[in-house]
Amino acid sequence: MNNDLHEKRIPIIKIGNFLIVSIQVDMHDKLALQLQSQILQEIEKTGAKGVLIDISVLEMVDSFIGRMLSGMASMAAIMDAAVVIVGMQPAVAITLVELGLEMPGVDTALNMEYGMEMLERRLNDDDISLY
Repeated sequence: MNNDLHEKRIPIIKIGNFLIVSIQVDMHDKLALQLQSQILQEIEKTGAKGVLIDISVLEMVDSFIGRMLSGMASMAAIMDAAVVIVGMQPAVAITLVELGLEMPGVDTALNMEYGMEMLERRLNDDDISLY
């Protein structure tokens, strides 16, 4: 029996109002579901307003992982947190388009720096719209 599946956890780091998730392993369905649950729990626990997910290590995705990322963004939005996915490799983008997966509510950026800027702008825009 392989216990690696049960022991793998993707670290979620809180920086300011944001959660940083850097996926450094190949995603499989069970780990994707576990990550989704972890992120939503961390949003609830910390009150984070944004989640930056770095997928630069992922060389390929299937329809399940694509739907999971999209669903996670929708769930996070319901909890008042924006999601930005960074580091998408060209092959991943091509696969998502070929699969016909639209990812409404998911913002993307080339790298972590641009992703953090997007989240900061979103947070500032939300603050301004309250007045």
